[in-house]
Amino acid sequence: QVRLVESGGGLVQAGGSLRLSCVASGRTFSRYDMGWFRQAPGKERVFVAGINSSGSRTADSVKGRFTISRDNAKNTVYLQMNSLKPEDTAVYYCAANTVFHIPVPTTSKSYDYWGQGTQVTVSS
Repeated sequence: QVRLVESGGGLVQAGGSLRLSCVASGRTFSRYDMGWFRQAPGKERVFVAGINSSGSRTADSVKGRFTISRDNAKNTVYLQMNSLKPEDTAVYYCAANTVFHIPVPTTSKSYDYWGQGTQVTVSS
């Protein structure tokens, strides 16, 4: 069982930045696939970015603005979000998979563990 706790969401003006953090339980964090997904009201949950030891992937909608990274010593994955737009408004979820994949998965069904979500609201 892996527990994930997100933080860092909030209200920001368009063009601003936020950094989301997700702390995971477990002693083999470095082997986990880690992902960020988001869900806007009335829409499906979609992939934002993912990372594992083979590399990282970022959705086209956020490429060049969002960066995923991880600190294995702290069991933490980050999502740095720059140049935020109103359409980035959503609940952001951290996800983990303890089975290593190449390349890092981009579908929600590939992840077994989920955080509670953190709200990001971008005002225009």
